[in-house]
Amino acid sequence: MNATQTGILAGLILGLAATQGFTAFLITLAVGVIGLVVGRVLDGELDLGDVFGKGRDK
Repeated sequence: MNATQTGILAGLILGLAATQGFTAFLITLAVGVIGLVVGRVLDGELDLGDVFGKGRDK
């Protein structure tokens, strides 16, 4: 199991533990996406510099 899978799984579990109902679905979705992004960064598949820009390059 790589970091991407671990991150999304941890995010989904944390989201489900938050509340119940439709709000739980939204929280689970948001935390799952955060876990996915963190896992991709740890695996080296996503570079945050490319996503947010590398500053003011002239």
